Amino acid sequence: MHLSASAAGWIAIAAAAAAALALLFALGCYLALRRVRQAQLVLLGGGKSDLVDFAVSLQGRVDDLHRSVDEVATGLGRIDRRVDDTVSKTAIVRYDAYESSGGHQSASVALLDSARTGVVLSAIQGRDYARIYVKEIDRGRASVALSPEELEAVERAMAS
Repeated sequence: MHLSASAAGWIAIAAAAAAALALLFALGCYLALRRVRQAQLVLLGGGKSDLVDFAVSLQGRVDDLHRSVDEVATGLGRIDRRVDDTVSKTAIVRYDAYESSGGHQSASVALLDSARTGVVLSAIQGRDYARIYVKEIDRGRASVALSPEELEAVERAMAS
């Protein structure tokens, strides 16, 4: 079967047009791929890896960051417990234990932690002697009776 010259010409023109369209399509795909690759290079910082390698390394860094945050949180928990156990509430009350003495030579000092546990130290100064008393405080309550000055020192410390 032979084609006429005009039919063969039309087929040649159609093939050339199809080839030109295919070439334009390939050029468009190349330019789009080039834009994507440039954007990828910006994201990767000019590295030679591809997006999958970058995503894997990024996930590894995020996992490392999570582990570091967990370690810091654990450390802060230990520090919080240590701080709670330290003396953080203090107060001092000075007074005259005896009417004949002057100058507020006696004193009661309350030293408590955040759970209001600690001690009250009292130094009672007389004319010829000095006495020191220590009374334990457990969660704001004394195991023995407190003097009014010791009670005031404890109340001031708990309010601080």
